Amino acid sequence: MKHLVANLFRLAALALLLILLFRTEWLSFLLTPLTSNNAPAVYTQNSLASLALGHLQLVIGSIVCSAVLAVVGGIFVTRQSGADFLPLSRAIANAGQTFPPVAVLALAVPATGFGAMPTLIALFLYGLLPIFENTVAGLKQVSPQVLDAADGMGMNGTQRLFRVELPLALPLILEGLKVATVINIGTATIGSTVAAKGLGEVIIAGLISDNTAFILQGGLIVGLMAVLIYDAMGLVEAAITRRIGLRAA
Repeated sequence: MKHLVANLFRLAALALLLILLFRTEWLSFLLTPLTSNNAPAVYTQNSLASLALGHLQLVIGSIVCSAVLAVVGGIFVTRQSGADFLPLSRAIANAGQTFPPVAVLALAVPATGFGAMPTLIALFLYGLLPIFENTVAGLKQVSPQVLDAADGMGMNGTQRLFRVELPLALPLILEGLKVATVINIGTATIGSTVAAKGLGEVIIAGLISDNTAFILQGGLIVGLMAVLIYDAMGLVEAAITRRIGLRAA
């Protein structure tokens, strides 16, 4: 019963997302009361599907870069040679999370110009902390007995890392990746303030024209994308964890 309800929720959320992206006019009877002065209820200045695709491209590009740096950094600071750099690395990752994305955009635009690049920089910095911290936590939780067993089997440091430590730390790393992805899906909406293609365009258009229908459309699409992607990544994480468990057995 629990799985049935979860699957029904997924299907309903996916159906609503597809309607919002491709057939928003079907919901015009719900959106029209949210407008005033005969303003349009459906955003038609740009394709919502195209904006969603651009939005996802920003998120994926930033998350890939964040994941590479955060995982490599997490591995480095959990080695004996890099342990002294853990406080500095943690401070840098924290700064990326606490520094306001709008401020990052303001600083990046003079150097990179308008468009996607300032947004990618802001999202890249914003995604570092969850992935880095989860990588460090995942690698540090590996039992010393397991590491000793790997050494006893004749594994060198690289073999032990890739065959033992990273597989055991993978669930936590994936959890950090999920959190960073959801954060960036929401944060990417600010990219439209510097002419990056994304769903923030719809929300900003609604704010400028005092059109709640536009704001609701953009917000719903972003929210549904975040929920569905988080859920899909959770299913992938569970499948990988089961697979690792079978191998371990």
